[in-house]
Amino acid sequence: MTIVLQVKKLQKKYGERELLKEISFEIRQGEKIGLVGWNGSGKTTLVNILMGNVEIDKGSITTWPAHLHMGYLPQSTDYRLNVDAEMRESAEDLLKTSKQLGLQKHLLESGEFGRLSGGERLKVSIAKIWANHPEFLILDEPTNHLDLQGISWLTEEVQRYSGASIIISHDRHFLDQTVNKIFELEDGELTIYEGNYSAYRAEKQRRYEQQKRDYEKQQRKIEMIEQQVNTLKAWSDKAHREAGKGGSAAENRQIGLKEYERMKAKKKDNQVKSKLKRLNLELSKSGIDKPKEETDVFFQFDAAGKRGKRLIEARGLAKQFGDRTLFEKSHFYIKHGERIALQGANGAGKTTFIKMLLGIETITRGSIWKSESMKIAYLSQDVSDLPEEKTVYEYFDLDEKHQVTQARTIFANMGIEDRKLSKPIRHLSLGERTRVKLVLMILQEYDVLILDEPTNHLDLPSREQLEETLSKFSGTLIIVSHDRFFVEKLCNKLLVIENQQIKRIEMGLGEYEEQRKRCLSNGDQGQELAEELALVENKITELLGKISFCKTGTDEYAEVDQDLQRLMVKKRQILQKNQA
Repeated sequence: MTIVLQVKKLQKKYGERELLKEISFEIRQGEKIGLVGWNGSGKTTLVNILMGNVEIDKGSITTWPAHLHMGYLPQSTDYRLNVDAEMRESAEDLLKTSKQLGLQKHLLESGEFGRLSGGERLKVSIAKIWANHPEFLILDEPTNHLDLQGISWLTEEVQRYSGASIIISHDRHFLDQTVNKIFELEDGELTIYEGNYSAYRAEKQRRYEQQKRDYEKQQRKIEMIEQQVNTLKAWSDKAHREAGKGGSAAENRQIGLKEYERMKAKKKDNQVKSKLKRLNLELSKSGIDKPKEETDVFFQFDAAGKRGKRLIEARGLAKQFGDRTLFEKSHFYIKHGERIALQGANGAGKTTFIKMLLGIETITRGSIWKSESMKIAYLSQDVSDLPEEKTVYEYFDLDEKHQVTQARTIFANMGIEDRKLSKPIRHLSLGERTRVKLVLMILQEYDVLILDEPTNHLDLPSREQLEETLSKFSGTLIIVSHDRFFVEKLCNKLLVIENQQIKRIEMGLGEYEEQRKRCLSNGDQGQELAEELALVENKITELLGKISFCKTGTDEYAEVDQDLQRLMVKKRQILQKNQA
């Protein structure tokens, strides 16, 4: 392939900090480069240098043709574009691309560009770049603020784009789908990896492990030589001492003791110098540095709140009772506002898992991380622990008038008359007691409600009222229930305990079971597809859990997402085979 851009010994300093240390690389026609590295590593500086916006200290940049037409999307949420000017440049292409990105024509023609959201302005910027047909693309965080339709369009367009491109992105799915080479900036140096982001992460880990082994082998050799040197030094010191001892004049003349010991000492000194010289020469030629360990960074909450805060994260979670394993190697997360149904056969470990989450049951292996600010409440199947002689309001012990009013409103919505709330709890039915505990949870503004068979003891109207109340709850729900309709109405995500593993499923119960049925209805082939699908979903669940400990933009965060994208594609392919 033809080289379109060549960089030689590029250097850039800011004060005493050397941001780019004489880096060199070539980009050929059609190559899609993912530029990755920690925040502040120099990624945006590098692309600004390529665009001519930042001067270099040393080095050279050559392009073919000399005036390569570049399309550049900067990292910004403030895209100040003159829509009329953009429309005049290439109105037809701009409108076509904008429509494909999900922008309506009237938004561009209204003349009220300033009222567009950051995501809409980003779409116009992207549309402008494509309308100008660039020979080389540089996209800095192009998926920021884009919705699913926009990301899908951009992914397909980058895949079809025949020119070369450099993409800076913290979106691992996007990188996995679009790039075929990774440039990693770290400590001012550039390392090149072939393949997409997943391949890069795998190769980076392989190199790390190899360097670690080589370094440890080197250190063992150094330790061995140092021990030999210490032994020789001890012998040399002894020889020097012996050379300094004097016997009688006749004895010294007879055996030449002093001279002999002095020669022995010099010989040991030479051996020490020789070993140290060889060691230093070997280290200077092929010395192996200690590999830099990646920092374990917990996932950071999204300040904009668009994806929700991650409240609970499990990594490598396992639970055993003696020789019996309930689950192991389980990785998953739960975000704020999600509605999760915990599913599994009787005895699979649902209640045990809940107790582990509450800190009542110990963890065999792995860990469960919970946000320190999270307030979690548990509604168990057992409602016999309420103080039967107290009224509901006495039990609630509400101080504020507005809390009493709120409690009455919620109870009314749940079908409990106010007169019952003034009676001792012993007069309430089991279903009413269940609702009392639930209302107390809601009043105390918990972030997470764990509901274990909440519809037990409830008649159909009461179940509907409970569903209505929970549907308005803004926090996180984790529900264990055999009430299929209840689960399908409230929950759009699953935690499934199956095959001794807890896995997160990104769909509701109905869709999940229908997917399974389609696989199994296709006979032997369907069974094979179902098994293959289960393996893929298990791996997806593991990676989803793993990613939750990583900060967006880090290498750790970026590796798993590429694996995730690859597996999601594989999952879709399996489902398509099953539907064929």
